Amino acid sequence: MMTLQEAIQARHSVRYYKEQPLSDDHARQLQDMIAGLNREGQLHIQLIQNEPKAFLGPLARYGKFRGVTNYLVMAGVKAGDLDYRIGYYGEQLVLFAQAIGLNTCWVGLSYTKVPGTYVLNEGEVIKAYISIGYGETQGVSHKVKRIDQVSNVDGNSPEWFRRGVEAALLAPTAINQQKFSFELQPTDPGQLPRVLAKRHFSIVGYTHMDLGIVKYHFEVAAGTENFQWA
Repeated sequence: MMTLQEAIQARHSVRYYKEQPLSDDHARQLQDMIAGLNREGQLHIQLIQNEPKAFLGPLARYGKFRGVTNYLVMAGVKAGDLDYRIGYYGEQLVLFAQAIGLNTCWVGLSYTKVPGTYVLNEGEVIKAYISIGYGETQGVSHKVKRIDQVSNVDGNSPEWFRRGVEAALLAPTAINQQKFSFELQPTDPGQLPRVLAKRHFSIVGYTHMDLGIVKYHFEVAAGTENFQWA
């Protein structure tokens, strides 16, 4: 099993999958992880297995998906911070899946909700799906912004801050928009450095979810013992 930092480097969005069921061991590990994240994040993430219909419709064809029979339904009670929590806790699942040998892809629109495949309790809504399984390939990297375009990093910045921003730039965001920034703020002596993470306007949307995703990447690489969120 690779480390989370190795998973950040290895992870790419994968849209083509081998049509094979998840192994019993992988399914069990995912269900255990989901149970813990649902408790911590107050979410209702659900693993759906051996169900191809959600990714067979015209939206999935538009999104260029193939062979998806396993996926995560990312749901929770409607709230102002739900998108952020979906991103933050969902990306923990994505990196865990990568670490144990699976592939994934965040899906905002290119899926069909299939009745009877998931459960929604009162007040709950679905915000995204995540395809999951054994990819035909490991995916490919995409062009990312420079660290100085999304942060105030300079020659005096601590190495942990630079690592955090670099990891954030490897995080998946909607259509690779990377509408976020990190600012290392002045701190009084004896206090942990403060980092301000901000989302920026996007006509595409999904910036709250993206912010949750990139903040988790930043935490993994920077180390939460080195800073506090502003």
